[in-house]
Amino acid sequence: MNYAPLQGIKVVDFTSVQSGPSCTQLLAWLGADVVKIERPGTGDATRDELQFDPHEPSYYFLQLNSDKKSLTLDAATPDGKEILTKLIKEADIFVENLHPGAMDKLGFSWEEVHKINPRCIYGTIKGFPLSSQYVNLKAYEPVAQVTAGAASTTGWYEGEYNIPTQSGAALGDSNTGMHLTIGLLAALMQREHTGEGVYVYQSMHNACLNLCRIKTRDQLTLDRLGYLTQFPQYPNGKFGDFVPRSGNTEGSGVLGWTYKCKGWETDPNAYVYVILQRGAKDFELACKALGFEDWLTNPDFNTADARDRHKEAILARIQQYCIDKTKFEVTEALSKAGVPVGPVLSTKEIMDDQSLYDGNTLVKINQGGNIGEFVTVGVPFTMSNFQPTYGPCPSLGGNTDEVLADLGYTAEQIASFKANGTTAPKQAPASK
Repeated sequence: MNYAPLQGIKVVDFTSVQSGPSCTQLLAWLGADVVKIERPGTGDATRDELQFDPHEPSYYFLQLNSDKKSLTLDAATPDGKEILTKLIKEADIFVENLHPGAMDKLGFSWEEVHKINPRCIYGTIKGFPLSSQYVNLKAYEPVAQVTAGAASTTGWYEGEYNIPTQSGAALGDSNTGMHLTIGLLAALMQREHTGEGVYVYQSMHNACLNLCRIKTRDQLTLDRLGYLTQFPQYPNGKFGDFVPRSGNTEGSGVLGWTYKCKGWETDPNAYVYVILQRGAKDFELACKALGFEDWLTNPDFNTADARDRHKEAILARIQQYCIDKTKFEVTEALSKAGVPVGPVLSTKEIMDDQSLYDGNTLVKINQGGNIGEFVTVGVPFTMSNFQPTYGPCPSLGGNTDEVLADLGYTAEQIASFKANGTTAPKQAPASK
């Protein structure tokens, strides 16, 4: 059985760039019928952002808009408003991520959409919660990270590069889309009981903050104790009144760090991450695997609290162990002893790993034409009775006629929408 969980669910996708499209793409992959509204003539901003070919949509667009239908529509025109209203009347979910007030100005606020279709769930992505003093800031990925505690706690803790650092992961964009997806799925379940759609508001700030939960844990501990034993600043450094940057420390009670491996001089990713657990038995197994059995009787190292106080010596010795081995050799040797360990993998190494092309982790999509096949990240979870299929992205407006015909419009009406600028750029009158 391969039953798509969202089969029969209709989604109107009024989103662009990354946060909204990442949400609606997941809905499409789970079986929903997603109609993406795009501006006539230009479409989603990412179509021509970071292009590899000036005549083709970018990988940025391709990786976020698979299996959707593209309807070009100017929703500000009278005909455009009528078309969008008809779509909403049939929709289960309406999603938008325009700047605050934009949908209200268009006449499709939550209140108006709820009047049009009381069963329609309205999902919105904005930068900040409505209660925030920054609610009117124009939010981009880094803005969400710096205002949610991610940047202030990421990066090195001393020296020239002791500056707030944003994560390479899209904490403010794709992460927000995933969070909104959770809210929309919850709203669908709720509607089964109430029969009514609800307003789901997801801020980029709150999505980031949710992933910074352990940093708020650290702040609570710091407020109580004045120090954080798991941080490299302990016990010799000074702590302020806020959670500091901690380099590559694991961040909880275990002692984790990134170590140089053989070839690090020329390979910036020739590193491995090794964790020493707090439990006595786990520590014993790690010491035997590392060849550091003297640590088992040394009071500076044979308890977790002692190891917290002697971090620098521990890091230095494990570094000696790793330096003449490849990251894969270290991983193999220590993992056999149950030591948490993993090689630092580049994006190239990950995308070259054929074992990850399992139908979910990494997937290949055949776009056809000059683009051919491209790789993207698939549905991040697996279901025992459902395997997603991954189809191509739509051309700009490629489904306009189909969608309009499904709404009951005639061929003549569809042609008139193109001519009057509703679904295609309005042509300037020919000069005499």
